[in-house]
Amino acid sequence: MKAFVIVSLLLLGVAACSPVRVESTSQTPSVDFTAYKTYNFLDVTARNEAAFAGGSGLGIDHLKQAVAREMERRGYQRADSPDLWVNIGVVSEQKTQTRETTIRDAPRYIGQRRYHWESEQVPVREYTEGTATVDVVDAARNERIWQGVAASAIGKDASKLVERINEGIAAMFAQYPVLPR
Repeated sequence: MKAFVIVSLLLLGVAACSPVRVESTSQTPSVDFTAYKTYNFLDVTARNEAAFAGGSGLGIDHLKQAVAREMERRGYQRADSPDLWVNIGVVSEQKTQTRETTIRDAPRYIGQRRYHWESEQVPVREYTEGTATVDVVDAARNERIWQGVAASAIGKDASKLVERINEGIAAMFAQYPVLPR
């Protein structure tokens, strides 16, 4: 039992250090996900693919490859007339990382009366955050049955971006109702 607790804490620590975070997953209740056998991707060229490229030259194809890998691990086969449609949405946003000042950042006391110090947010760096949304849609009913959302900082290094995509999609699909085979 003690070893289980230690291993669990180590895994939790590794997961907490991950640069990718799964924002949310949701599913439609009372849907039998094992009844579906095939999948394919909806055309996403009209979506925000240009924003995801992030200067690295990578498109949505890496996301599709990662999602396809996870779907096929769960026994789904790609087909032209699928049971499930997979829709991928991508958004990127410029963000500013800040830190809060501490009393050590305050100017030294120089004898003025009623001196006080207030904490404030100081900008540290700017970065781009990418958010990928994967919707799984029942093709016959045209109804979304599962959704996963993951986010991560997007850098200029293409190999790290591919690594984060694979890691994010794997973490997202870890919460999918059908386990890998």
